[in-house]
Amino acid sequence: MIEEIETNSLTESLQKYFGFSKFKGNQEAIIANLLEGRDTFVIMPTGGGKSLCYQLPALICEGTAIVVSPLIALMKNQVDAIRGFSAEDGVAHFLNSSLNKGEIAQVKKDILSGKTKLLYVAPESLNKQENVEFLSEIKISFYAIDEAHCISEWGHDFRPEYRRLRPIMEQIGKRPVIALTATATPKVQQDIQKNLGMIDADLFKSSFNRENLYYEIRPKGDNVVKDIVKYIRQQEGKSGIIYCLSRKKVEELAEFLQVNGIKALPYHAGLDAATRAKTQDQFLMEEIHVIVATIAFGMGIDKPDVRYVIHHDIPKSLEGYYQETGRAGRDGGEGNCITFYSYDDIEKLEKFLNGKPVAEQEIGKQLLQDVVSYAESSMCRRKMLLHYFGEEFDDSKCGGNCDNCRNPKPKFEAQEEILLLLQTILAVKEKFKAKHIVNVLLGQSSSAIKSYKHDELDVFGEGADQDEKFWNTIIRHCLIMGLITKDIENYGLLKVSKTGKEFIKKPYQVMVAKEQDFDKTNDDEEVSQPSSGGGGTADEALFNMLKDLRKKVAKKENLPPYVIFQDTSLEEMATSYPITLDELKNISGVGAGKAAKFGKPFIELIAKYVEENEIERPQDLVVKSPVNKSGLKVYIIQSIDRKVPLDAIAEAKGIEMDELLNEIESIVHSGTKVNIKYFIDEVIDEDKQEEIYEYIRETEHFDVDEALKALGENDYLPEEIRLMHIKFMSEMGN
Repeated sequence: MIEEIETNSLTESLQKYFGFSKFKGNQEAIIANLLEGRDTFVIMPTGGGKSLCYQLPALICEGTAIVVSPLIALMKNQVDAIRGFSAEDGVAHFLNSSLNKGEIAQVKKDILSGKTKLLYVAPESLNKQENVEFLSEIKISFYAIDEAHCISEWGHDFRPEYRRLRPIMEQIGKRPVIALTATATPKVQQDIQKNLGMIDADLFKSSFNRENLYYEIRPKGDNVVKDIVKYIRQQEGKSGIIYCLSRKKVEELAEFLQVNGIKALPYHAGLDAATRAKTQDQFLMEEIHVIVATIAFGMGIDKPDVRYVIHHDIPKSLEGYYQETGRAGRDGGEGNCITFYSYDDIEKLEKFLNGKPVAEQEIGKQLLQDVVSYAESSMCRRKMLLHYFGEEFDDSKCGGNCDNCRNPKPKFEAQEEILLLLQTILAVKEKFKAKHIVNVLLGQSSSAIKSYKHDELDVFGEGADQDEKFWNTIIRHCLIMGLITKDIENYGLLKVSKTGKEFIKKPYQVMVAKEQDFDKTNDDEEVSQPSSGGGGTADEALFNMLKDLRKKVAKKENLPPYVIFQDTSLEEMATSYPITLDELKNISGVGAGKAAKFGKPFIELIAKYVEENEIERPQDLVVKSPVNKSGLKVYIIQSIDRKVPLDAIAEAKGIEMDELLNEIESIVHSGTKVNIKYFIDEVIDEDKQEEIYEYIRETEHFDVDEALKALGENDYLPEEIRLMHIKFMSEMGN
């Protein structure tokens, strides 16, 4: 037992140290359990008050509590918060790589004097022998393992150093342990308890439901950055976080927001510690409204009034998604969680897994599959999320607080299909994952299906009248209904539950919602708006007039219409009504070159249309592009000017040739002229050049795959066609 304290004195301590008159949720029971000297495992969503569960007992108890925390920024934030409640600065310290020798000496002095009640350490710091020896000499009240999901390979922030904590704690001295996390599936929970040697710990699990959060998935197209700018402008003065997967995208998006008058700064691990700390403080002090970040930002950041969290890229796991969205509305107020989704992003994430150990690849792919299921589902988002964390939820209580409940999709009767799925799972002895089951249903033979002779089963091909997406929908629905389960130990194997077996004996009607096809979404589609509403759509009459004008200009210039302006550019013109060349430059795919060359008749037409129809132009929707483009684009243009071979440019920047060509195409589409003839002459025969060029000149709508079919797939490479198209667009369009 650590301390014997009565319940009423616990409340008095809460009032004394933190100024609160009552505990929240399970806090009191958790603290009492820890004070009794029992190992304690806490699963509590972001904003539920996890930190207080170890901070209060640390202040009450004799000795120093060791708090293991994964991020320097998180430690600083927590230490500052505790010092704010105490007259003594030495009450809380952190010990990590950011401290110099003098600062470390002061920390140790305060601990030895008995001033320090909480010592925050990084797992790496706890591994150092000198620290182990020092901590072995002091009185430790208990150990707190914050962000405990970092222990599990199935967790979204896996840290190998966390797996070495148990032996180190035993070396320092055995004391009670409290492990805390905001996200833990049954598998992660099991991993944490096994690794920390706390199988017998008392578990305190709060509901994962955050009633105030609105969840929405939007199709992600080429104009995603502009969609984000428009959304933020509708949230005037509100704080928000935007998550991106790469540092490069963080930098680009932050610059884009700044150019458009939004107070935003980037935050990622590539920035120095002083810059990150300053950015974090500016956000907390509301000197800036938006942080554009990788997942390095936000863990434990105590800003209660973040009103929206936007995911520019889909996260790698639902745990990551839940924790990052959980940083919105921690005060119980408005919290919009908007995620832009494209299956292309999933494929990119899968590529990142290549080269990793097979077991890690398997885990990563399964976590991604769960993300796809969530993003593409038409079910209540809240119901799916809570089910993932082992909690059941009645979707009638969502109250339209997710996009699927707000705009429900049409439903179809699926009794027969569910029955067929369950029979198929049993037919393959419940030893296979969803993909294999779907292949059996579709009658798609593979080496695995042949080797197990599953092509000889009665169910083989019985579901061939539907597609893979349909059967994945049925599988998702059956998981939520509890008709099937995923094996935790062999993650991903589908098994028929007791409820599922009862369904086979006595089937009943089940209505399943049709799913949105994200694969076929394009930028011409209208995106749905969150609860705050707003947003413009193209003026159809003007759009058609602009298309007619483009046709006339194209005929006069003897060019395909798309070379003048692409459809997406015309649609944007018909949304924001630019009437000067400066405004036209800001339209996607136009730029200064095209505006000067082709723009005049278009802005004259728009100006006349605006005047005749008395249109009030939505200038708040005009989104500017950064003037200097990105550093990469500048580097590419300068290198091409110096006639550096394109493969050498790609190698210098550590990117694939495909990505480099994407960048050059973007430069050319925006109206900047580049001359890559020097490189083309090196890699493509002259007669081939002429044939491709002639084909491009005569085609109405350019497409690489169609060009390959027309010219001969055995004779030409996609790269050759793209290079010639860049040359053509640069010479004729700019």
